[in-house]
Amino acid sequence: LCCFQLYGYCYQDSNDIPDTLTTITELGSPLEMIQLLQTSWEDRFRICLSLVRLLHYLAHSPLGSVTLLDFRPRQFVIVDGELKVTDLDDASIEESSCTSNSDCFMEFPARNFTLPCSVEGRCQSMNEKRNLYNAYRFFFTYLLPHSAPSSLRPLLDKIVNATGNHNKHGNAKYEYLALELNPSPSVNSEFTQKCVKSANAQYRRVPEAFIPDENYRCWPSYHHKGCLLSVFDVNEAIEICDSYSQCKAFVLTNQTTWTGRQLVFFKMASNHIVPDPDKITYVKVTD
Repeated sequence: LCCFQLYGYCYQDSNDIPDTLTTITELGSPLEMIQLLQTSWEDRFRICLSLVRLLHYLAHSPLGSVTLLDFRPRQFVIVDGELKVTDLDDASIEESSCTSNSDCFMEFPARNFTLPCSVEGRCQSMNEKRNLYNAYRFFFTYLLPHSAPSSLRPLLDKIVNATGNHNKHGNAKYEYLALELNPSPSVNSEFTQKCVKSANAQYRRVPEAFIPDENYRCWPSYHHKGCLLSVFDVNEAIEICDSYSQCKAFVLTNQTTWTGRQLVFFKMASNHIVPDPDKITYVKVTD
């Protein structure tokens, strides 16, 4: 689940191309950090969860603890919203040997760490902690806090700080595996809050109806030509519509995000409404 799925391979040995191995793998999208920062927080949260699963697998693989020596975004792709590693050329299962703690020195551009040297003469958990810190500096520090739900920020700050200071927090991996093991309670603490219905405007409910046009752009949106956002319920949709001066109506769809939130189109007018059995339109009533 964490690495590229191998569909097949072909070994070729000829005079022109000796000792050549060709692999056929699943197709993924290159990881572009700028594009990721423009996506919804839910999507970035999902990518971070898949990265947690990858780190857990690398720390407990059948071969032992595996470190990715070239742990950078270019080594990963997105497959169906999940992060997967594609290049294992720089993977290593060798834990550094040592005679004292000073031999277990890890140097990064912004921070350095010294790990304990075990009685077996190996730096304790160096592979795992190298992966943890690289995940922090390349992924978590950018993807988790940016535009996160307000009630989740204390937890996210704790997770980010723990992964970035694992020399001081020996159980950092457990702090942050909790994000993967129990995502629903954490997410729902924010996502299942019902918003208070606005007193500024009233809305007329039009069942089995859709507004095909009258789009405007908003950020972050699931649709590049319109304003398509996720909500917990109608009250939250009303609050969002009231917050945009151009919003005069919204359409509830029967589609949901991976967290179960409903997708809603926000519209700048309601002049043209068409029948649609799978949607419900709410039109702002003006004086």
